[in-house]
Amino acid sequence: MVTSLGSRRTELLNELDGFRVEIDEDRERADIILDRPPLNVVSMRQRDQLRLVFEELDHHDRVRVIVVRAEGEHFSSGGNIKGFLKASPETVSRLADNIAAPTRCHKPVVAQVRGYCFGVGFELSLACDFRICSETAQFALPEQRIGQIPGSGGSIRLLHMIGMQRTKDMTFRSRRVPGRQALDWGIVLDCVPDENLEETVDAFVDELRGFSPLAQRTIKGVLNAAQNTSVEAGIEIEGNAYGRLRCSDDFREGVEAFHGKRKPEFKGT
Repeated sequence: MVTSLGSRRTELLNELDGFRVEIDEDRERADIILDRPPLNVVSMRQRDQLRLVFEELDHHDRVRVIVVRAEGEHFSSGGNIKGFLKASPETVSRLADNIAAPTRCHKPVVAQVRGYCFGVGFELSLACDFRICSETAQFALPEQRIGQIPGSGGSIRLLHMIGMQRTKDMTFRSRRVPGRQALDWGIVLDCVPDENLEETVDAFVDELRGFSPLAQRTIKGVLNAAQNTSVEAGIEIEGNAYGRLRCSDDFREGVEAFHGKRKPEFKGT
């Protein structure tokens, strides 16, 4: 029997493995919740499903912001190590593509982290636009302990974020970095007491929702595209995007609201 691409996608999304999705349309928010306690180990199938879920949410009209969080006291201790021995070299060489789904998503993606954030769990959070953690958080890429290196983009994202020496420190030594130090190094946007984590993320999400969704999608694309270019090329990318937004309904609404001394009502067009 020939299986269509559509039915394959439906099959993969039929029973989510180790996570669930909650959508609050009134708050224009979707939560992807890692749900394999106590350590929320990420399976191979789960990686494929996470990618597809991000793609679905990217097209959901009532979702403005996506939050990635976890049940229990740990975000994730990492991947299913036995699964790597069963997977083909071709499969594992493409792992970074799945975990990069938050980066490709056009909407703001926030990682809410407490406890262990290791291996692919850390790599998934690094692919998000923002990370907000509690003081219980610990971040690590511990693959050296099993004779391997990060394979889902973590070391390279970290390199661009915190520089060569600190990235080597974390990867060569499988070093754990606590939440407060992660804040100092620029890995996370904020580190708060554990009991304040949910309310801090809630307030941040609501703040993001107050801006133009079109402008947010645009600046995310500009920054992602310009990150690995020269300053001159980045300015060119920025200028072209600025020119396109000049004709948008949201920009007109923003200008009129500014002069009318009122709160803008952005539509995302």
